[in-house]
Order: sequence, then C-alpha cells, then structure tokens
Amino acid sequence: MFIRIALALVAGFAFTTAAYAGTQPAETVHIGNFMFDKTTLTVSPGTTVTWVNDDDIPHTVVARDLSFRSKALDTGDRFSFTFAKPGQFVYFCSLHPHMTASVVVKG
Repeated sequence: MFIRIALALVAGFAFTTAAYAGTQPAETVHIGNFMFDKTTLTVSPGTTVTWVNDDDIPHTVVARDLSFRSKALDTGDRFSFTFAKPGQFVYFCSLHPHMTASVVVKG
C-alpha cells in the first residue's frame, strides 16, 4: 500500500512538473494586407512574441531602437523575440515603413 501511495505521489509530481516546465507566455502577431494585426500588444516580461507573415509579399519586423530585427520574411515565415525588460517597443516593416505597431512590456 505504501509503495502505491509513493508511486502515485511521484507520478503526480512528475505530471505537475512537466505541465509547468518550459511554459512561457507567448503571443502571435500576424502580418497581412500590409498591416500588423495587433497594433499595440501588451505583454509581461519573459513573453515571446512571434510574427507570422500571412501576406503574399515579404515583410520585416524591425524595432525602432534596433533591439530586434528580422530578416525578410516570405509567406509563412516566422520571427520570434522574447521581451525581457519593461518598456514600449515600437517596430515597423523596413520594406514598407508605413507599417508600424508596438509591444508594451509591463513589469
């Protein structure tokens, strides 16, 4: 009986640990029709934001302060960046500078 209880506790601990291990906040911004679908995205520090180009032409994701910069993203390409510190990060597409948006990281 003791062994069954011990095994159940260990299995429960392993499940709980696996469920929370490596979980990190994540957000996705889609690019389409010459726009970022979230013009202002508010996240917590440690959040990874992934941009996905759903448009049929290339786009980039470039922070105004150059803290992050993607390569040219073709259709279906992705770019991710993890925001570690609080602040407002304005970004744009360097190929189409009228495309702008921002990520606000609240501490």
